[in-house]
Parts: sequence; C-alpha cells; structure tokens
Amino acid sequence: MDYLKKYKSFLYSYYLSSGVRITAGVVLPALIFSYFDMLSQGVAISLGAMCVSGTDNPGPIHHRRNGMLICLLFLVVVATLTSLTAAYPFMLGTLITICCFVFSMIGVYGSRAISIGVSALLIMVLQIGHPSQGKEVIIQAAYILLGGLWYTGLSLLLHKFAPYKLAQQALGECIAATANYIRIRALFYDETTDYDKAYRQMIEQQVTVHQEQELVRELLFKSRYIVKESTNTGRTLLMLFRSLVDLFEKIMTTYHDDYKELHATSEGTEIMERYRQLILQLAAELDDISIAVKSGRRSRETTVLADAIKETRIFYIELRNKNRTPDTLGYFITMRNILSNIEDIANRIHNLHLYTSYQQKVTPSEPADYDKFVHRQNFSLKVLTDNLSMQSNFFRHSLRVSLATLAGYIISMFLQVGHNYWILLTIIVILKPNYSLTKKRNFERLFGTVAGAIVGLGILYFVHDRTALFFIMLVLMLGTYSLLRTNYMWSVIFMTPYVLLIFQLLYASPVKNVLTDRLLDTTIGSAIAFIANLLLVPLWEHEQISGYIATAIEKNTAWFKTVVTEFMGKPVLPTEYRVSRKEAFVALGNLSDAFTRMLAEPKWQQKNVNTVHQFVVYNHLLTSHIATLSHFGQQFAAINATKDFVPVTNYIESELCVSKAIIDGEEAPAEPMREPQWQQIDKRLSNLMINRQKELQQGLTDTDTRKLLRAVKSVTDEFRIIHDVTSDIRKASIQLAHKA
Repeated sequence: MDYLKKYKSFLYSYYLSSGVRITAGVVLPALIFSYFDMLSQGVAISLGAMCVSGTDNPGPIHHRRNGMLICLLFLVVVATLTSLTAAYPFMLGTLITICCFVFSMIGVYGSRAISIGVSALLIMVLQIGHPSQGKEVIIQAAYILLGGLWYTGLSLLLHKFAPYKLAQQALGECIAATANYIRIRALFYDETTDYDKAYRQMIEQQVTVHQEQELVRELLFKSRYIVKESTNTGRTLLMLFRSLVDLFEKIMTTYHDDYKELHATSEGTEIMERYRQLILQLAAELDDISIAVKSGRRSRETTVLADAIKETRIFYIELRNKNRTPDTLGYFITMRNILSNIEDIANRIHNLHLYTSYQQKVTPSEPADYDKFVHRQNFSLKVLTDNLSMQSNFFRHSLRVSLATLAGYIISMFLQVGHNYWILLTIIVILKPNYSLTKKRNFERLFGTVAGAIVGLGILYFVHDRTALFFIMLVLMLGTYSLLRTNYMWSVIFMTPYVLLIFQLLYASPVKNVLTDRLLDTTIGSAIAFIANLLLVPLWEHEQISGYIATAIEKNTAWFKTVVTEFMGKPVLPTEYRVSRKEAFVALGNLSDAFTRMLAEPKWQQKNVNTVHQFVVYNHLLTSHIATLSHFGQQFAAINATKDFVPVTNYIESELCVSKAIIDGEEAPAEPMREPQWQQIDKRLSNLMINRQKELQQGLTDTDTRKLLRAVKSVTDEFRIIHDVTSDIRKASIQLAHKA
C-alpha cells in the first residue's frame, strides 16, 4: 500500500475516530468547568471519562453500553475504597493486592471484562496519587460517576447518529488485513524471496486476518438491527463480509508446495513475475475497497486489473502452445490452475466493488443462522470458580499481577519520589497473561517513555505560549488514544510529552522533577514486571501448545468431512460448510498465534520447537489444500463423484483422528489403518494422460479430454497431497508424544 492510501486508511479507521471521541470526552469537561473556575472538579470528571473510555472497545452497541455501565460501578466503588484506606498503608496494601487479583481474574469473561478490570485498577492507582478525605471522598466519587456517565452518553449518542459506522470501519480493516495477506503470498512468486521468512510472515498475517474476521462477526452477527436486515445497508454489510470470507478461502488455496521447483521449471519465462504482479494488483484493489468501505463511499474500479489478467492469459496460452509436450502437461495444468484462481479472485473483488455502492440487490437470509458463527460468552459464576486453580492461565496471571503490584507498592513507600504511584501503573499496564506480550510491552513502554521524554523536553524548550502548549497537548492526546490499540510504542511516545504538558499546564510542576519521576518510576515498574513475568508462576506455551494442535486437527478433520461430501454425490448445506470452515480457520489462527508466542519466550522454554513448527506447517498445508479441494469440488465434483475416493477419505479421516488421540495422550492403535488403494484412481488418470498425449501428437489442442484431464488430475493431486500431509501429521504426533 502506498503512503497516500495508508494515510486515507488511517483517516477513516475506527482507531482515529475512537481517538477523537476519547479526546473530546476527556477534554471537554475540564475545559467547561475551568471556564467557571472549577478546574479541579473538571479534572475529576475527565478522570472518570478517561477510565470508562478504556472499556469502549469495538463491539455490538449493547455490549459497549453494558461494559461502560458495569465499569462505572466498579470505578465508583474502587475510588471510594482507595480514598478511605489511603491513610493506612497496611489496609491500602491489602486493598491493592485484593483488587489486582479480582480485577485480573474477571478476564475469564472475555476481552471486554479485561478492559473493565484494567480501568478499575487504573482508577485505584490514580486515587493513590491524589486521595480524598472526609466528605470529599463522596464528592470525588460523584464527579467520577458524572464523568463516566458523560462519556457513556457521548459514545451512545455518536452511535445513534452513525449506527453502521463502526461495522464499516471494522470491515474495512478486515479487508485491508486480507490485502496484506495477498501481498505476502505474492512473495512466493519472486525467486529471490527467503521462503522461510515469507512463510513466517504469512502465518503471522493469517492470525491478524482471523482476529479481524472475529471482530466483524461480533459486530455484525450480534447486532440485532443488522441481522434483522431491516435496511439495505445492513444486508450489504453482511454480504460484503460473507463474500470477503469466501474470497479469503480462495486466496488460501494452493496448487504447488515447492515454489523453487516452479521457478526452476519456469526459468527463462516471465510467467511467475507476471503472476506476482497480478497478485499485487489484487491487493491494491482490496486496499481501494477497504478505504471505500471505511469511508462509506463507493470504490472506483478501473480496467487495469482486467486488462492485466487478459494480457497474462494471452501470454500463458502462447507459452503453453509453444512449450507444451507430454512431459510438461502437469506443469501447465498447475500454471493454468493458478491463473484460474487469480481470475476467480478478481471476479470476486469486482463484486466487492459493486457492493460498496450499497445499491446492489441483496437477498435476505435466515437470521437464525448467524448464531452459529459467534461465540456466546458464559457469565456464570462457575466459569470463575473453575478457573481458581494453578491449571488456569488467568489464575496464574492474577496471582502474578497482585504479587508484583504489592512489591511495587512496598518499594514505592521507601522511595522519596513525587509520583511513585506510576510504578504501580507501569506494572498494571505491562503485565499480560503471556510472556511474549509482556516482554513486548515492557520494551515498548521503556523505549516509548525515553523517546517521548525527549520530545516533551523539545516542546517545552521551544514553545512557551500556554495556548500553543494546550493545542499541542490535544494533538498528543489524539495520537495517544488513536494508537493505543494498534501501536503501543508510538502511543507511549505521544503519551509521555502529553503527561508532561498536563503537569506543566495544570500544576506548573517543574519539568525536571516530573521527567525524573516518570523515567525512574517507569524503569522500576518495568523491572518488577519483567522479574514477575519470568519467575512468578509463569505458564509457558510448551505446556499448552498440544491443546491448540489437537483442536486444529479436529477442526480440519470436520472441515475435510464437509468438503468431501460433494465428491460422494451428496449436497452440502451452505451454513454447515461455512461454520466448519470458520472453525478450521480460527483453530489454525490460534495455533499459529501460540507458536509465535512460543518463539518470543526464553530459549530454554522453547521445548520441542522444531516439532511444533512442523505441526504449524502441516496444519497450514492441510487447511490450504482442503480449501483447494473445496475450490475444485465446486467445479469438478460431479465429474469426480466416484466411490474410488471413499477408501482415501476414510483413511485420511482415520489418520487425523488417530493423530489427535496421540496428541491428547491416548494410545495409538497397534496396527495403523491399511493404506488406501490408488489403482483405480491412477488407472483412470493414466488413461486420460495417454489419450491427451495422443491428441497432442495429432495437433489437437482444445478437446473434451483436455477439460476432463484437468478436472480429474487437479482433484486427484489434491487428495494425494492431503493424504501425504495427513501421514506427516501422524508421524509428527508420535514424535511429540515421545518427547513429552
């Protein structure tokens, strides 16, 4: 994506719009109350608005509303208790420990609950720094309540004016993530590419795509006014997303696993480079659609892509006619399949362009189907109690946070620093349930604080006008809240000078003192978080990776069973197919994400990393080739509907089930299932190959045999590849079981 498109994409994103909303919600109360010489009251109201805004994450509006109101209740209670115990160090230390455990533990109820817990801990830490006394405790709590209600009302009001905006922005981000995935796939068509590196990038980006898809599902399928399809906009958004997921499946299809061999066979031609350029153009088209969807405007489709595909098709035909021999039949079938897939993707992108006008007629579907695509959070008390054990990652994380903050509190009591509550704040925002994210946050917090301090000093050195400083502070606030969810390091770089300017404008605090406190407290907090992350009841990825592997195998097996139904001459219900596909994609994304986290852990904790890496590769290959088989099934299932594939499918399903059983710690069968017989399948394919070779010798090019050969060979090759990958998965399962 070029820089202009990047700018437009960010300009229309929900990250910037949420940054504007939060900045306005936080600044306006302080401004209005300062006009009436009530700045301290305005700051307290802004504090409540800021804490509540932390729970205003993208999601269905009723989830956002309920989350903000629940958060507000916790804020008032925690702020009151903190002020009441602030004068008693022992009681305050006890409160800190209990609150950190409880509000970290509620993360078992999902990501929004995690945000609520962090906001509650944030108000606790800020109240430690500025405690109230006497009747001021109730007054302060009332101001926090007012600020939270103000921000909640503002957020709900803005949604009322633009109810589809957030869904459009999230869908646009999902399209952009898909475009980046296509770009990475294009790397394999460049012979100078480091394939291992490209493969790692593809796996990481696939995780991002799945996360974006899950968010869009939440927004669309859990929003009543959308799934009821009462408006054309809602129906169009649903169709856009459905088409996008279908498109992603086509992008995942693969026709050759050895790209080096393809490059070697294509040496001396431009075919691979032409394919690469076409794939990059597909990504560019998706970028345009992404920006159009986020902005609510129609995308402008040109003929550039269609012309390039037409030109490449002519080039391919000329190359094939010039170099086609009986020995190169397989190669040209593969190259034709790749080109056909690019053409299919281009046609689907053309349809996405049409949907952005919101004028296409969209046929309503049954709303009841949508419940099958989303996860319903269980809020029962049993979920919490079931996690009160050392086997739960949430329990370990909660214990880690409470012990680390208690240590930070004790250390802060002995430091003669003006803002030592920043130590607790640093620990709370850095410590995450897994080691890799905590390690990343730790580095970003330290680097961002130092870089931001340099920026802040530069601003205060060159700018002395208070009005100018105020407007600079607004820009820094906007940057902080806009980047908080996408680029934490840059958010901290904006945040540090923003904090310096606040202290300068509100309290006229000496810059040196504030800066020294900020750097010292952040360093101490980061050190405590690092030690806690490493030593306090850590849960390493190698201890739980087998669960992700088993789930990925299980979901791929279910999807494979659904896909091969077409080859048995039986119809497949669209909803059943989409649900099994979605679950396979999500399971693969979770496995890839867990493996990425494992690679960020200390070397001595990366146990069986090579075997796990094999599993990630094999499962990705399996998912891709099931997608490819599904693609061929839609075209050639009728031609290939034969009982000859039944033993093959039974063998594949059996091997996958055995592999999962081995991963789960069960005993493998003493005698593996007998290898399927390929004689009849090979005989049919061999006869077609012989007939086609005879036709070529006679100068016959476009015949029924050519079309039938492509259909039969393509499907047969996919079954063989899936069979081989399945065998590799079983071998890797046995290796992992022996090393465990």
